[in-house]
Amino acid sequence: MTARQVRRRRFLVETGLGLGGMLWGTSRTWAGANDRVRVAVLGIHGMGQSHIQAYQKLAQVEVAALCDPDSNLFAPVIEQHFTKRGLPAPKIYTDLRRLYEDKDIDAVSIVTPNHWHALAAIWAIQAGKHVSVEKPCCHNVYEGRQLVEAARKYRVIVQDGAEQRSNPCAQSMAKFLHEGGLGEVYMAKGICYKWRPSIGRYPDEPVPPGVDYDLWLGPAPKRPFNRNRFHYNWHWHWDYGNGDIGNQGVHEMDIARWGLGVRLPTRIVASGGHMMFDDDQQTPNVLIVAYEFPSPAGGGDKKKILQFEVRGWITNREDAMWMRPVDTTGYAATSAGNTIGNLFFGSKGYMVKDVSRWATFMGEQREPGPTGSGIGNHYQVFVDAIRSGDPATFNVSIEEGFLSSTLVHLGNIAYRLGRALEFDPETMTFPHDAEANAMLTREYRAPFVVPNRV
Repeated sequence: MTARQVRRRRFLVETGLGLGGMLWGTSRTWAGANDRVRVAVLGIHGMGQSHIQAYQKLAQVEVAALCDPDSNLFAPVIEQHFTKRGLPAPKIYTDLRRLYEDKDIDAVSIVTPNHWHALAAIWAIQAGKHVSVEKPCCHNVYEGRQLVEAARKYRVIVQDGAEQRSNPCAQSMAKFLHEGGLGEVYMAKGICYKWRPSIGRYPDEPVPPGVDYDLWLGPAPKRPFNRNRFHYNWHWHWDYGNGDIGNQGVHEMDIARWGLGVRLPTRIVASGGHMMFDDDQQTPNVLIVAYEFPSPAGGGDKKKILQFEVRGWITNREDAMWMRPVDTTGYAATSAGNTIGNLFFGSKGYMVKDVSRWATFMGEQREPGPTGSGIGNHYQVFVDAIRSGDPATFNVSIEEGFLSSTLVHLGNIAYRLGRALEFDPETMTFPHDAEANAMLTREYRAPFVVPNRV
């Protein structure tokens, strides 16, 4: 056994908290530069299949296991993504706790509904698995704080699902703004205009055969099964999702916060509603949130403003750049029905950005200025970090993801309470506001409890 393996084994013995007193972890040390990384994908309906395909394209990476409480999904997904392609069938699990006991799995990619993200990630971290967790990394502020603490404590790689951080486009955007390319950047806007039809209404019904519904609910309250609270449409229910600001919008929230150069706000104001449709949706399809941040180096009254807007139906583009043909060679969130991106406003001009490109317009005449572009590979970044990364450095990723997710949650709290909120970024609480503070966490359903000590 090498010295590195000895250190790893000693670490797992000293810190193996696990579940039910079990010592979990992989049977191997971190993969070396030429070693195969064995990944498990948790949640295989929809976006989980994109994760499967992305990992299968990487050298020396094997999708070795799938996990989902809906066992009806396994056969068609395995046929489409494995057997038809001549690949060996992966192991299958319905319970993530049993998956985490598998010492042949090096890493997990968590693509569950939002209400499972943080707990699934924390349990995986405690089990010694490297973790990539989809956005938002937490369903509320409390569990996000616990996830960050776990990422700091355990020597594993933890990646947040903010994919744009891996794109050269976003990296050059941030560099340009932070180096003063637009002068004083005083305001950013996140845009999430996605065409969303009505989800209708459905009665409660028996749990479909093959679905472990208790496990699917996990930390959420016990409720009867309803197809409108299940696959995908869970996004529009507060028990499981965070609306479109926490679905597509959290990507643009992360970019807005990054470009503006801020962390957490001191004041939040929100307004919106669920317009046009009479259906089961609880979250707003029209939402406008304004956040105020301190800006000690700024002019005027020394603050920065982040605006975020969700529109779920017919709308305009906001800037002429989004009227140009969409580049379909990479991920393109902007389409005939959608406008997804960011605007930044500075003392020298303004910037417009989508997933793969940004452009500036300078001065009073809005003359074309510097531009940038480029799509990266978020999955390759994760695997490269497993092979050679330093968790203490790389896991800043999950801290940044938590801050951006927190803005989502603060905006939703302000919307749901219907009033402006004052926030203390140091304590991450609402001073003298018990009603708002209660919404920073939730009542967890045993045994699916986010631990207060990780």
